[in-house]
Amino acid sequence: MNTKDQSQRIQELLLLQRVAQRINSILDLDILLEEVVSDVAQTFGYSRSGILLKIEETNELEIVAVRGWTVNYHIKGDRFKIGEYGMIGHVGLIEETYYAPDVTIDPYYQVSEESTLSELDIPLKVRGKFIGVFNFQHQEVNQFSPERIQLLEALAGHVATAIENARLFKNEREEKERMSRELDEARTVQHSLFPNWTPNIPGFEIKGLCLPCREVGGDWFDYIPLNDGRLALVLADVSGKGMAAALLMASTRSILRMYADKDLTPGEVLNQVNKVLIEDFPKTRFVTMIYAILDPKNRSFTFANAGHLSPLLLTNNEIKVLGMDYGLPLGLVDRPYFENTIEFSSGNKLLLYSDGVTEAMNSKNEEYGQENLLKHLNMTDSSVRSLLEDVYSFTSGQPASDDITLLMIGSKRKIIVKAELVQ
Repeated sequence: MNTKDQSQRIQELLLLQRVAQRINSILDLDILLEEVVSDVAQTFGYSRSGILLKIEETNELEIVAVRGWTVNYHIKGDRFKIGEYGMIGHVGLIEETYYAPDVTIDPYYQVSEESTLSELDIPLKVRGKFIGVFNFQHQEVNQFSPERIQLLEALAGHVATAIENARLFKNEREEKERMSRELDEARTVQHSLFPNWTPNIPGFEIKGLCLPCREVGGDWFDYIPLNDGRLALVLADVSGKGMAAALLMASTRSILRMYADKDLTPGEVLNQVNKVLIEDFPKTRFVTMIYAILDPKNRSFTFANAGHLSPLLLTNNEIKVLGMDYGLPLGLVDRPYFENTIEFSSGNKLLLYSDGVTEAMNSKNEEYGQENLLKHLNMTDSSVRSLLEDVYSFTSGQPASDDITLLMIGSKRKIIVKAELVQ
């Protein structure tokens, strides 16, 4: 090899390195393929080049990128049968490089461009699997030396790897987009399971909210109107987070509503729901729940607790923890659930909440905790909204690690109006 040829060889290798580096940095498949055929034409001076990829589950090759071809014969999107059409079909069959120094006398050649006189087709493979063909054409006879063919085969190896990486990236992106759409739909569905109305119970103000820490979650609250003007209230927390917890939450909701309509007491409802969940729930899953009935006629609140955080009653600036004798979470063992009853006095507040409130953390890994919760409830104007804002202020933008659910029942203060008889 003379000095001139050696210098040219070095330049081609350097060009190959630069091309390989550039194409392996591109993850968009369409852009990648167009870049490849353009680089080949500019770098090696070929009049035409193209990439054809095998269509999955078929025996066809499809033109996905071209450079220098006219529309007289073939365009992007055209398909060819492997083993049936031309040199590219032959290469698809034998999965080996095929070179025609003079296409006019080659048995496999089919005219793609009238001015083409020599053609080289190299199979694209990834881990031994055939994925397509890299096509090169020239307007002069025998324009592909053995050294050039070897160089282009090396380039084809880089191209095949880059195509596979781009496909994997595309598949991953599409999968993420699909999952995002499904989560958006799941969030919409779950949101529809929460009450979108505020109970109008004489003498009481009731407010609830649920904020999943992810797109969906396992916390849940509900209002269920009963006969005689009574109202059933539910606050529950399914173990775990995310989609699995949300599915179990929806199932638990349906089961509980079925028994709530049977006019059972809170303890009886939890007993019945528990029996079903023991049979149906995965062994590692359970539900903590408070189920209560508010009766505005006698201003009573009767509840049963299945392993959930005890309700907090604020009365005369004193906070009481209600019903420490709660039962086990639902879905574990068949045991009875006992009931507690309180009577509301004017100005009382009752809070049901999930552990996402007290376990909310700030950047120092400090929990909001029971102390901050009780301190806020002692404020005269405390509410569901103000408590949530206090939790957010404490965490200072730290992402929530658990769902937050709040349900507050306030007994309205009686307003005494004096009337005078006007003569």
